Amino acid sequence: MLTPDTTLTLNNGIALPAFGLGVYRSSPADTAQAVAAALGAGYRLIDTASVYHNEAEVAEGMRAANVARDDVFVTTKLWITEYGYDEALAAFDASQARLGLDVIDLYCLHWPLPVAFEQTLAAWQAAERLLAEGRVRAIGVCNFAPEHLDRLAEHCTVVPAINQVERHPYFNQLALRREHAKRGIVTQAWSPIGGAARYRPDTPDPARDPLTDATLATIAAAHDKTPAHIMLRWHLQRGIAVVPKSIRPERIADNIDVFDFALTETELETIDRLETGQRSGAAPDEVDFEYAARRH
Repeated sequence: MLTPDTTLTLNNGIALPAFGLGVYRSSPADTAQAVAAALGAGYRLIDTASVYHNEAEVAEGMRAANVARDDVFVTTKLWITEYGYDEALAAFDASQARLGLDVIDLYCLHWPLPVAFEQTLAAWQAAERLLAEGRVRAIGVCNFAPEHLDRLAEHCTVVPAINQVERHPYFNQLALRREHAKRGIVTQAWSPIGGAARYRPDTPDPARDPLTDATLATIAAAHDKTPAHIMLRWHLQRGIAVVPKSIRPERIADNIDVFDFALTETELETIDRLETGQRSGAAPDEVDFEYAARRH
């Protein structure tokens, strides 16, 4: 049975909360109150990154929530301009200081950076050192395709615990998830309710926004829920961890209200068939140093 306390077991035995708060594009001014609201609503995972520029405010929100540190799972990520062995270790020190934590639960490489993959490999080797030293409890990657996972495996020792990727009903990553299952990697969804489509005003297309999908609306009405609830529940029932983002306390509380109903197998398969094969966010091979300069 799925509950707010449901966890997924990582390949090193660590328990990853299945439901968390993402703080991508949350301004520093909004982040602390969003984190406090999420922890107050029962979230137990907070997902940030150095490039989000809000790690210190995540720490502030955790303090304000007055939830025991051991009960909160914290993820942060290494940005691609910080790749390289020594560079990654220094960047981790900076993230750790901003978060004010002795141990970070999960440390991830943000993108594969195929144009300079030797730097990716060096950064991963630094992450392996941090894991061996007990400064992190698990290490993972984001946005890696199978070929990137293959290249990592050729040169490194530790299999990533997770791969956090764009996933929603219009882009369900079935082939990648099968690869993850073979390798013992947990799939975690960013943009679990299709937010990437709404973040890219240069490609406005309401048909690409799952929140407006008629099929999801019909399933939502049958359960007296919203399309967002249906999508989040679909991920969870398919064994996918989610990190939906919001800064509004009422929306944060509403998003986690997905544990009092269940989708039928027919409904799950209907949602599976909404796949379009089209990303809304960037593809892994698009992310290079020019992209990084625009984002940092």
